[in-house]
Amino acid sequence: MKTLKEQTEAKIEAGRKANPDFMSGVDAAIAKAKNFEEGALALKMGQKAILFELPNQEGKTVSLDSLLINGPVVLTFYRGDWCPYCNLQLRALQARLDEMQAMGASLVAISPQVPDESLAKSEISQMNFTVLSDQNASVASQYGVAWEVPEFLLSHMRVDRNLDLAKINNGNAHVLPIPATFILDKNGIIVWTYVNVDYRTRSEPQEIIEQLQKLT
Repeated sequence: MKTLKEQTEAKIEAGRKANPDFMSGVDAAIAKAKNFEEGALALKMGQKAILFELPNQEGKTVSLDSLLINGPVVLTFYRGDWCPYCNLQLRALQARLDEMQAMGASLVAISPQVPDESLAKSEISQMNFTVLSDQNASVASQYGVAWEVPEFLLSHMRVDRNLDLAKINNGNAHVLPIPATFILDKNGIIVWTYVNVDYRTRSEPQEIIEQLQKLT
């Protein structure tokens, strides 16, 4: 089975062949974001995770406190079920979910999508982990992983992909989370992080498994 890195690299290469001008524009936007160190304010290892309450895809409130009672939490921020890189990542995590749960860990995926019927029926919401809605990106902001998306990318979403982010995210049309993963121990202390403003690059599930093994 291919690693997540191999899968995302293949998708990036396919994108470069299909639309080289757009991918060059993405490269430039990501380079600019890295130059301004966007994501540098993300919570760090050793810090206490910020508690929150968010609705799941059925609109029911879930608190981080309630999840930590059961053990470590793997907290991953993703852009939405419309993002092909997010889908690759979450499928890869779903494939390793049994291993995480065997070590007492919970997997939680957070995006700005409104918990409506479309999210409830999406592939991601049918996976066997907790999916939460951070519509105004307030939790992403508290964790230091909220990103003001460049107009270049917003225009692509509107024109080329026919995506209405304001509708998808209940009014939030321009702030998305930087793809990021935090591992919290049962006391809510952050023991591992992965933050990368390049949304085409994600943490490898094997790395998450190895970090959880250290906790057990």
